[in-house]
Amino acid sequence: MLSAINPIALKLGPLSVHWYGVIIASAVIIAVTLAVIEGKKRGLVEDDFYDFLLWALPVALITARSYYVIFQWPYYASHPSEIYRIWDGGIAIYGALIGALIVLIIFCRQKQISAWLFLDVIAPTVILAQGIGRWGNFINQEAHGGVTSLSFLHQLHLPAFIINQMYINGNYYQPTFLYESLWDVLGFLILISLRHRQGLFKQGEVFLSYVLWYSFGRFFIEGMRTDSLMLGGLRVSQWLSVVLFIVALGIWAYRRYYNPLNAWYVDGSKQDTLQKTK
Repeated sequence: MLSAINPIALKLGPLSVHWYGVIIASAVIIAVTLAVIEGKKRGLVEDDFYDFLLWALPVALITARSYYVIFQWPYYASHPSEIYRIWDGGIAIYGALIGALIVLIIFCRQKQISAWLFLDVIAPTVILAQGIGRWGNFINQEAHGGVTSLSFLHQLHLPAFIINQMYINGNYYQPTFLYESLWDVLGFLILISLRHRQGLFKQGEVFLSYVLWYSFGRFFIEGMRTDSLMLGGLRVSQWLSVVLFIVALGIWAYRRYYNPLNAWYVDGSKQDTLQKTK
């Protein structure tokens, strides 16, 4: 059996570059690049995406880590020096999304941009970035499911390097990181395949579709994991998934019923013509 993948990608003197950070950074770059391309088609200014990222990224990192630490507080209360060690893993996607959403609402209000349109443009790229980011969990051998057998992993027809990495402290584990990664990538493909169809999505509904898709899959995948905080009979992230699914569905129905004249996503920004002349 081969040894587990080294979480350190390379060393530059005293500085260690972790695969976790490399993967997350790559996911962000890909997401921003794709969002800029789509944003131009919808009449949004390229620089607005970079400006948003400058504010959203640090806030999202802080809220993602804070969310994780808060729900793992018994451990971090005894190991306070590890609170800031995000390169070892331990950032909560839901925490990152909450922080980024708050920044986006404030940012769009200041820039006088439609927050719904901005969310629609970035939503497919965000779920793609989430799918890519899960491979950082794979490298760190975290976010896995319960103990399973080698024969079960072989039945999934997984490459040897994944099976090998799922061998942790003498046991094989369910590769829930992979389940979520595949779910996210599939969601990305569906969203980008449908979002340009005439008469399908009102502005805001591409984003709401993302919330519905992600929260639905996350509910079931989270139930397979072994590193989650329990609240009642469910995990915290499962409860949050239920809430987000219901809220997103309610907002969609409310907006369709009470605001039937909302612009279509394919129409883009009302300032499209003006922005193209800048």
